[in-house]
Amino acid sequence: MYFLYAGVVLTLMKYLEIDPVASWAWWVVLTPFGLASAWWIWADTTGYTKKKAMEREDAKRDARIAKNKDAMGTLNKRKR
Repeated sequence: MYFLYAGVVLTLMKYLEIDPVASWAWWVVLTPFGLASAWWIWADTTGYTKKKAMEREDAKRDARIAKNKDAMGTLNKRKR
């Protein structure tokens, strides 16, 4: 995502002719978009995206289970 932000900023700077980007070649300015595409292709083909999504879902589930156990009073059995 950072590559995409950098590409947008550099493109705007090139279009608005803000130094030092105004003197750069267009292929240099557009390079972050290519890097973002390469990153997304790599992340999808290796399963990185799915793995991170599963980790977020597991963390939500674990937090929900802990909250429910705490509400029922079964989380701390040693306090009895």
